[in-house]
Amino acid sequence: MNLHRDVWRGGLLALCIAVSPVTAAPGHAPLPHPGSPLFDARAWLQHEVLAAGYPGARLLVVQDGAAVVDETVGYADLARTQPLAPDAIYRIYSMTKPVVSAAALRLVGEGHATLDDPLALHLPQFAGQQVLEAGGQPRMPVRAVTIRHLLTHTAGFPVAGDGEAMRLRESAGPEQATSLAEYVDRLRGVPLARDPGSRFTYDSMATEVLGRLVEVWSGQSLEDYLGDAFFAPLAMVDTGFEVPVAQRHRIVELGVMGDSGALVPADEAHVRDPGTRIRAYTGAAGGLYSTASDYLAFARMLLARGEAGGRTFVQADLVDGMFRDQLAAMALERPFVDDSPGRGFGLGLSVLVDPAALGRAGRAGQAGWSGAASTYFVIDPATRTVALLMLQHLPNGRADDLPRVATAFYNHVQQAVAP
Repeated sequence: MNLHRDVWRGGLLALCIAVSPVTAAPGHAPLPHPGSPLFDARAWLQHEVLAAGYPGARLLVVQDGAAVVDETVGYADLARTQPLAPDAIYRIYSMTKPVVSAAALRLVGEGHATLDDPLALHLPQFAGQQVLEAGGQPRMPVRAVTIRHLLTHTAGFPVAGDGEAMRLRESAGPEQATSLAEYVDRLRGVPLARDPGSRFTYDSMATEVLGRLVEVWSGQSLEDYLGDAFFAPLAMVDTGFEVPVAQRHRIVELGVMGDSGALVPADEAHVRDPGTRIRAYTGAAGGLYSTASDYLAFARMLLARGEAGGRTFVQADLVDGMFRDQLAAMALERPFVDDSPGRGFGLGLSVLVDPAALGRAGRAGQAGWSGAASTYFVIDPATRTVALLMLQHLPNGRADDLPRVATAFYNHVQQAVAP
């Protein structure tokens, strides 16, 4: 598996973690739901996660600032010799995207841009960008790519299956860049695959470009800006694009299902050498390491409409836009994330709009996202709750792969904190 390819193409990885049905471990009866006085979160983790084959898991549920669930079970390594610690460090991959989206929104709130500014106004490499639809001829788009399009994955960048436009993207090789500036430069002349604002297409390119905008607007590297504006003041001391050598023993081993039917370490340089950069450039779409408690601090700030510790991190109305579906207002032919109409997308977060359509518990307005290595978070403004489930497993589509547990996590959490 090549994460330099699969994580930037990782719509399937991130989306499947968020919405795949859960398969119970064989031989186990369902546990009482968390709303029941018989519910035991640790037993739930043992039943749904460890018994299913995952080495370990970290589960945090915080309501009104108080921990409802704070459990760590199992092991940090595939050999199951190192107990998983509460402060373990995880590769959060696409859970980097909401952080970068929040950074961009902060700068928008400071007046560096508006949501509906054309992208080319700030990055001239995209001036004159054409649309090349499958089987068609290049043409000018009906509208320009905007900052809002980047935040909502509706920019029209080519993805797998987009024919010649995708071939040109791959030939440009943005993932081989050593900086976000070079990443954007490599995209000069790469066409769109569809008109901006016409379809939701989950794609990491939009957030990489957003990361470059953060650099241009702030005058700092993305890494420095996130550190100064978010990580340091939120006390996210273990979050970054690299892990200090002295702390690398805390990194959870990343597993995949091997040909033998057993979990094996993912074959990636940053797995063989844990704590090193996931990409050569600062990966705005999937480059962060973090802990459950660190990411909780970020999510709680969003729940508080951009406030934490008496400071404003992101303008409140822009945070509200993260929790408000943006797709319906665009009049898309298919204004939702999945094949069913259950989820829309806000300014950087997936937004639940119809839980019944997805066949799961919850209420409209909940928002969150997931990472390719089975990390997941959800924020519920109605119950004032933040919940995180942290695993380290890369789904690979094998029939014998581990069953997905995120949907069960999501359902149980909503029941546990229901008003």
